[in-house]
Amino acid sequence: MTGKSDLKRRDFLKKGLAGIAAAGAVPAVFDKMAGTLSAAGRQESAPAGSRVIIRTLGRTGLRIPVVSMGIMNSDNPNLVRAALDSGVFLLDTAHGYMRGRNEQMIGSVIKGRPRNSFLLATKVPGPNRDRSMQGLGPEEVEAAFLRNFDISLGRLGLEYVDILYAHNVNKREDVFNQGVIDALLEAKKSGKARFIGVSTHSNEPEVIRAAIEAKVYDVVLTAYNFRQDHREEVSKAIAEAAQAGVGIVAMKTQAGVFWDKEKTQPINMKAALKWALSDPNVTTAIPGCTAFDQLNDDLAVMTDLTLTPEEIRDLRLEQRTGGLYCQQCGNCLSGCPKSLPIPELMRSYMYAYGYRNLALAHELVSSLDLPDNPCQGCSACTASCVKGFDLASRVKDITRLRTVPTDFFA
Repeated sequence: MTGKSDLKRRDFLKKGLAGIAAAGAVPAVFDKMAGTLSAAGRQESAPAGSRVIIRTLGRTGLRIPVVSMGIMNSDNPNLVRAALDSGVFLLDTAHGYMRGRNEQMIGSVIKGRPRNSFLLATKVPGPNRDRSMQGLGPEEVEAAFLRNFDISLGRLGLEYVDILYAHNVNKREDVFNQGVIDALLEAKKSGKARFIGVSTHSNEPEVIRAAIEAKVYDVVLTAYNFRQDHREEVSKAIAEAAQAGVGIVAMKTQAGVFWDKEKTQPINMKAALKWALSDPNVTTAIPGCTAFDQLNDDLAVMTDLTLTPEEIRDLRLEQRTGGLYCQQCGNCLSGCPKSLPIPELMRSYMYAYGYRNLALAHELVSSLDLPDNPCQGCSACTASCVKGFDLASRVKDITRLRTVPTDFFA
């Protein structure tokens, strides 16, 4: 029997792929674009006869369409195949996504494809996120990091990845962690990673500037969207990175996907993506894609970044509160007498109610050192959120996941 995902892929290919191919967004076009970096380093162009917008990823020299694919929330191999067949060139995953099944799924998709027909980025956590590495010396951290990276390569079925990131680095000192740096440099020296970088969900300007200062990182994958109160400062740091030759990839561009928990008010995905990519110093973005209609929207942005007046209104740029996206500013922390990791809990909340990814939300909540009843003894919440989130309600909501067995999400 033909599966539902197969039918959706066929329908997508019939209706959408012909138009995209006519616009020039086919993988064969990109085989010729691995040339050297120009003096400007940030030039934007489209291949001859094409309308696809191409930018250069810093000093790596990689020429990439402005839209790539974040696969954190996707478990549909047919969707990934359709993306690759339509001209999406860079796939982004991580060691921990779906407890490794995400990398395995991607491995099944890319098996047999010419290695120069796609780029692959993955992420491995260091001591700041991996408890098993905490307290270890630099040499032990390096060895543990490289062991996990080798596991990722095995799942992907690859001898090398194009970009290897230290995952979720949110403090300056973590950018300079010697064990992680040594591991990344060893991966690059051995040929298992062509380029290395860091990813960051918070304190983005601090992390980006530390990556510039370290002079070892080729790429920074950073949260960047229209809902960040500090987006101007992020933009300044991104410009500094571009000037220094450090490539910038944007994530969290969709800012939580929905304005409300009930999912009755979707964020305009095309508008949100265009907003991030309107910054010329951002080479590409990796919006999470879980459905063929979302892929169609992403492909449309590949050829046109113009924000219409209606799309600008949809972004509600004047609205300072609400939504599901937590910008991880940490302003709430001082008001919590229990010292709860509220930003991480709010990110879990977004994963569950915005991304519909209960497994990822469960994984993050379970990784936190939480008491059995986090808010017990507090008659009223004294922590406050600059976005107006009802923190007590959201903490209560999302911590319920801790009682769900892990194998429920397998």
